[in-house]
Amino acid sequence: MPRIKEGFKGERAVILPAFLIEELKKDFLGRELYITDIGYYPHANFHYCERNSEEAKEFVLIYCVEGEGWFELDQRRHIVTANQFFILPKQKAHAYGSNTNHPWTIYWMHFNGEKAAFFSTGFDCPCSITPEEHSRIKDRLTLFEEIYSSISSGYNKNYMLYATTSLFHFLGSMKFIGEYRDCRTTRDIGSKDVVQLSIHYMQENLNRKIRLPEIAREVKLSVSYFSNLFEEKTGSSPLRYLTYLRVQEACHYLDFTNLKISQISPLVGYDDSLYFSRIFTKTMGMSPSEYKAKKKG
Repeated sequence: MPRIKEGFKGERAVILPAFLIEELKKDFLGRELYITDIGYYPHANFHYCERNSEEAKEFVLIYCVEGEGWFELDQRRHIVTANQFFILPKQKAHAYGSNTNHPWTIYWMHFNGEKAAFFSTGFDCPCSITPEEHSRIKDRLTLFEEIYSSISSGYNKNYMLYATTSLFHFLGSMKFIGEYRDCRTTRDIGSKDVVQLSIHYMQENLNRKIRLPEIAREVKLSVSYFSNLFEEKTGSSPLRYLTYLRVQEACHYLDFTNLKISQISPLVGYDDSLYFSRIFTKTMGMSPSEYKAKKKG
């Protein structure tokens, strides 16, 4: 079975056993691209890792969604900030870690295979994925969660191969970021008004703390004018609406994953799982555990 370990509060990680990796290498699809390790570290204080060239057996992708960190490669040190990612090549010594004053929150994975080098080329420096009106960041993170869920489902070859096909899509969304954004299937975002744009911005940033001035700045309006306009069109204040979106996203995790409350809360922007539970209960009229147990459909 995959080994799941915890360290940082809300951390999730799955490390595939060697026998499973060997089976994937023998599969006609698996050998093209496969994951060996995958995880999520929220606010990872003191996170640090160093490998020599012999220890660097896979490609390492780190996607920072909040905070700051750094990595060293080829005797150069790079600073990594929110909404940036990088991919470390295999068989090269490297080191990376979290900023001590503003620790990063990262999605990460180790991957390998015959096509792995293709997806990693050009990403050995910090690359930005800037939140914009058509950035589809939430779609990408949902895909990551789907890959993680497949990997953590226990040994089942079909789950592993589904994770592989999803990994092609996930890495492709970074390799061909412009095409990924242009091929969105939702209605034309360019036609949205400022309220719709602000809601989209909230949806793309549910995993981190965002404040009212930041949202207003994103749509280039004053806080007071934006707040009045938003409430006039939605019947809710921007921050109350943001809370609804966070709770709605939490419901999705409760419905479709086996994540604990302490793991879900940082994914929807709450460091304190007890506070998150109170907000959820106030909004939904029942606790997260009661919601999960409720029959639906």
